Amino acid sequence: MATMRDVARHANVSVTTVSFALNNTKPVAPATRARIEVAMKELGFQRNAIARALASKRTHILALLFPALQHQFSGTAVNFFTSAAAKANELGYSLMLWPLSNDAEELTELTTNGLIDGVLLMEVQLDDPRVERLAKTTVPFALIGRTREPGDLTYVDVNFEDAVERGIEHLVSLGHRNICLVDGNTPTHRLVGYGPIVRTETTYTAAMRARGLTPRMFSCDETPAGGREVAGHILDEAPETTAILFMNENAGFGMVSGLRARGKVVPDDISMLAIGSSPEIAALSDPEISLMASPSVELGQMGVEALIGLLENPAETPPQQALVPCTFIDNASIRAPR
Repeated sequence: MATMRDVARHANVSVTTVSFALNNTKPVAPATRARIEVAMKELGFQRNAIARALASKRTHILALLFPALQHQFSGTAVNFFTSAAAKANELGYSLMLWPLSNDAEELTELTTNGLIDGVLLMEVQLDDPRVERLAKTTVPFALIGRTREPGDLTYVDVNFEDAVERGIEHLVSLGHRNICLVDGNTPTHRLVGYGPIVRTETTYTAAMRARGLTPRMFSCDETPAGGREVAGHILDEAPETTAILFMNENAGFGMVSGLRARGKVVPDDISMLAIGSSPEIAALSDPEISLMASPSVELGQMGVEALIGLLENPAETPPQQALVPCTFIDNASIRAPR
């Protein structure tokens, strides 16, 4: 196994210079650092993460908090995880998925044991107790999502308001007037005041009323079974519906199945448009669902970059606040009403 002395000899530098480059304890010229990196790769040198942490007082580990007990994993969430992990690795950090509940008390051990350098928080509530607790610590943190009053917090978020407005405008332009909304705001969700749901419901209601249309909202569990069940409720309670806007991707293909079981074909009888979903999940349905695709990969990368900026240049990194739009993908689930 290659040692630091082997790397130093191969790169024609001193062992001390190799140590400085590994631990970031003193500046090393870019050209010299590049030679050291090449030498380590050619020799198969493995960095000692523990030694580096002890030397630099940093672990280079970030925690991605996801309240798995309150919110089900989805295809979109997986895209957040993988893109954030890849970006962290590219920037010299490791990203650890930490499936805490949204109970702020559980953060105490995580933020006081010295294991992590920073926190990336997902599934943010409008009044999120985890944010309030993190703000009282010295641990840098950033949000994928945003609170009711984000102030000077660093966050990146999906622009749900824009996605809903554009989605309704597209359906109305085709002639749809009876458009209902389906979300996952059920007792099983257990995230009170979950930002994406609240903002979507608020924008949908306002957009429908601004066009002189009647808003109709339904909720179901984030499962295919929940989708099949809510399809029946829509047909029973709002039989005039010609289009369904939904932000519950795990229930989408269940809705298609439930409508078909009642003799309604997508899109011949009812159009469907997903908000904040992923192309991978939309493709599971037959027909493939049209969607406002979530910028999950971009947000995962941006969240990590913002957090590392706070860690490495806190004095020169102002709070980053970004709303990223969804991308409309017109598949096979939308057409003009009969």
